[in-house]
Amino acid sequence: MRQVDILIAGGGMVGAASALALANLGLTVLVFEAQAPEEFDATQPLDLRVSAISQASERLLKELDGWQGVESMRSAPYCTLETWEWQGANIVFDAAELQLSHLGHIVENRILQLSLWQTLRRHPRIELLTGARPQRYWQDEQGVYAELDGQFYQGQLLLGCDGAQSQVRQQAGIGVSGWQYRQHCLAINIRTEAPQQSGTWQEFTPTGPRALLPLAGQHASLVWYDSPQRIAALKRLPLPELKQAIVAAFPERLGEFEIERFASFPLTRQHAKQYYKDRVVLLGDAAHTINPLAGQGVNLGFKDVAMLAEVLADALQRGESLHSSKVLGRYQRFRRPDNLAMQSAMDAFYLMFSNDHMPLKVLRNLGLTLAQNSGPIKNQVMKYAMGL
Repeated sequence: MRQVDILIAGGGMVGAASALALANLGLTVLVFEAQAPEEFDATQPLDLRVSAISQASERLLKELDGWQGVESMRSAPYCTLETWEWQGANIVFDAAELQLSHLGHIVENRILQLSLWQTLRRHPRIELLTGARPQRYWQDEQGVYAELDGQFYQGQLLLGCDGAQSQVRQQAGIGVSGWQYRQHCLAINIRTEAPQQSGTWQEFTPTGPRALLPLAGQHASLVWYDSPQRIAALKRLPLPELKQAIVAAFPERLGEFEIERFASFPLTRQHAKQYYKDRVVLLGDAAHTINPLAGQGVNLGFKDVAMLAEVLADALQRGESLHSSKVLGRYQRFRRPDNLAMQSAMDAFYLMFSNDHMPLKVLRNLGLTLAQNSGPIKNQVMKYAMGL
């Protein structure tokens, strides 16, 4: 029986950040991850899965010594975020209004995971087990356990950072609520004629938003939300016809481009009914998934990491058991309402803009115009979205 303080299922962005945060508290950590991130090669095509990393997440990652790898590889800072439905009724968030250099960074998920792993591999209190997932997890009064290829592992806590289909959550018997939205998403990586862009933008249409996320160099990610049938039809098009469809659907500001690669995925909302059960704790997508409308998904996961580290640090200082309901209840009490509020806000935007009713169109465009001219209120919204 191999004994450590913390077992972590999943070494993705949230799992890796959790390992570093808890190891920095002096705890011994073992991470199970079936597939290690591919090493960086500047000639590789950019990944389709990207995240908008907020200022607060960036600050956490710097504290964990997990950000400098991103800076040495590739990312794209963005300084403005613009949203509109009707031209002239747009809202623009600008870092300059808050005297900041940028609002955040668009980073490929694999690049961020790899940056964290570079630090994980050097940390004396962290052990990585790759190549397979544990066959089962269970717990009793003495600890929580995992079995992998006939070897047994024991910890005080098991963190479920293993994604939306979390095996940890299922084996712990924690239920979820949620639904699939009536839209799918097509992510398209393009090479642009323009140099690297410094702003991200999103245009709302009755069938779903169209967005651009800047990527490193002369690259960008287009995000096209539409009905599952429409997205499936777009995926079947030859590249020249897909490009014609993009030109017709996206605003003219897109400019000249060439398609590099694309993929689609469904949009789902899911929320665990509880964030812990005895010695099992859920973080990131294992606890909550959200409409990607504002790119807040992984930022919520990093907030989970920061709060769990905070409550466990307090428990260690007080001499409390890490698995006590008093300790883990504090984590759930702080994080579950905040995640629920962000899910509900994204749903409100989704419902407000996913229709073609003229009275609602007038109302929502008036709302965007008022928000653009709200001064301090707009700045507070921007700070909240950035986690500041």
